[in-house]
Amino acid sequence: MYPSSCDTFVALPPSTKGQHVVFGKNSDRPCDEVQEVVYFPAKDYSAGEKVECTYIEIEQALHTYAVVLSRPAWLWGAEMGANEHQVCIGNEAVWGRMSVDGEEALLGMDLVRLGLERADSARDALDVIVELLERYGQGGNCMEDTCGFTYHNSFLISDRTEAWVLETAGKYWAAERVTSGHRNISNQYSITTQIDKEHPQMREYAKTQGWWDGQAPFSFAEVYSFMTTARIEDSNSRYCQGQKLLKKSDGHITAESMMGILRDKESGINMEGMFMTTGSMVSVVPLDPSLPGVHYFTATPDPDRSVFKPFVFVMDISQLKHTCSPCYGENDPVKKKPRFQSKPDRKHPLFTKHSVAAAIIDSTRERGEKIVTRMRQLEKEKMEKMERYLSKGVEDSTELVHLFSDTTKEELEIYSRV
Repeated sequence: MYPSSCDTFVALPPSTKGQHVVFGKNSDRPCDEVQEVVYFPAKDYSAGEKVECTYIEIEQALHTYAVVLSRPAWLWGAEMGANEHQVCIGNEAVWGRMSVDGEEALLGMDLVRLGLERADSARDALDVIVELLERYGQGGNCMEDTCGFTYHNSFLISDRTEAWVLETAGKYWAAERVTSGHRNISNQYSITTQIDKEHPQMREYAKTQGWWDGQAPFSFAEVYSFMTTARIEDSNSRYCQGQKLLKKSDGHITAESMMGILRDKESGINMEGMFMTTGSMVSVVPLDPSLPGVHYFTATPDPDRSVFKPFVFVMDISQLKHTCSPCYGENDPVKKKPRFQSKPDRKHPLFTKHSVAAAIIDSTRERGEKIVTRMRQLEKEKMEKMERYLSKGVEDSTELVHLFSDTTKEELEIYSRV
């Protein structure tokens, strides 16, 4: 089996309904992995402070922005998330001509979180990621297991006005700016000749390796990819299916239609098997800076039998305890070398209850249908309420302090009835 993971999407006017940017991602990970949704408030730091990422320690920024993250519970970074300035980022595993370094450095997931914590725009997030990439490198096991699973990374980054696709190969990279329409990425390089920013030695390095003759039009995907591997063939199918599903809703893409794309199993975007969709995210960000963005997360596997729960950045939000996994501190097997000698129980309360409900959905038709109907009703009610905030703004922010947590409680109540 070739591991493959994730599909990420963004749609901007005129592809969307209303003046909104719609972002979405499925995080496809090992089927036994727990994904948590966590919140960290903005914070100031002193000069010289350090931050411990998944494997290495780096210099901390003087100020970090508030972030909401969906992440594998064993690591520091994130598969996807958003910050208080409505920057959204998701990453993808990519493989190409350059060998993947297993040496511990920054994971692509670390770079997602660092970009969100340190940038107030999509362009600045791109700059943060590539600066850290060149300074610290990318590498290390991306799975909580003794077997090695390593890859390079691509990223889709959006804000209120634009999006950027960033694709990396080692320390080399290329970026494409998206200002309208829709774009998606999967487990393959997808930037061709439209390159709006790049590593200054990226083309010269390709020439020294004999991958580009310096004469033909330069396509990052063609030069840095292996186009015949099973991984690329599999991801290319999902990449193409993702494009088709976006085109199908072109001109009226909403949070609901993006959720529909993420729930699509026929395309393989909603992945099943040893690697499956373990968490999903959809964000709706108005172009108008006076209006809030709404960020929906499942925190549970398989979006087709999960609830997308809304989160809005306001003051005084506390940690999201129902989707927060246990912390083992310095005793965590991830932090001890040799790593991954055991796996602690990382299930958060929602994951545990959802697992029971999912088993009923799979095994008992009548009870399963009732559960799914109640889940969809809860999701619909919350989405209808969020439309008011997206169009009229937030008059009383205290209404939203516990929005995600309260919705999670309502979801747990559904499962407690079965």
